[in-house]
Amino acid sequence: MRFRIDLKIFILIIIFILTKQIKIYAMIMLFAIIHEFGHLIAGILLGMKPEKFNIKLFGVSIDFSIRKNDYNNKIKKANYLEIKKIFIALAGPLTNILITIFLIVFNSFNINNNDRLLMIFSNIVLIIFNILPIYPLDGGRILKGLIYIFRGKYIAEKYIHNISYIILIILTMISSVAVLYLKNVAIFFAIIFLWLLQIKENMIYRNRRKIYKIISQDLQSHH
Repeated sequence: MRFRIDLKIFILIIIFILTKQIKIYAMIMLFAIIHEFGHLIAGILLGMKPEKFNIKLFGVSIDFSIRKNDYNNKIKKANYLEIKKIFIALAGPLTNILITIFLIVFNSFNINNNDRLLMIFSNIVLIIFNILPIYPLDGGRILKGLIYIFRGKYIAEKYIHNISYIILIILTMISSVAVLYLKNVAIFFAIIFLWLLQIKENMIYRNRRKIYKIISQDLQSHH
């Protein structure tokens, strides 16, 4: 498995040190790694092979290689592979939910109460962040997979592209107010991170639309 790290993370670490928010950032990154291990275990159990491990500004991600046989298994108009992707996407937030429940129920460990609350807060942030219906976050992957199953790939990509933009615009407006009142630089960088993800996915989506258009024109010319 290949490892890749975004070097901009070191700039972000310096910023959080200067703003005295490094502890919460370190805690979120720690549980983000555990979150990703939830995806990893689910993927391995479903017979998928991890290919690349990415350390990003606000978390980590694992890319899985896809077997040829997975492309040919159909369930209700959708590829069997989409069912696997949905379960893998669910595994991450579920991991953070289980950790949160564990920290709330079993509070007799030798953990400072403030640290325990910070751990609970970090996991709740990761749960909320990842279930947002913004692709390629877990929530976006789950929603895209469900639309794919019932409406097909083309409609799924179109819908999730538009939904991601709408949610991100709303989130940006809410976050602008939050930054103003909470004076939390982490919110600002999280929104920038989401927009960078969206811009990248938008480029991929536009390229796919061009391919679909070429294929459609080719099919019409043969008829």
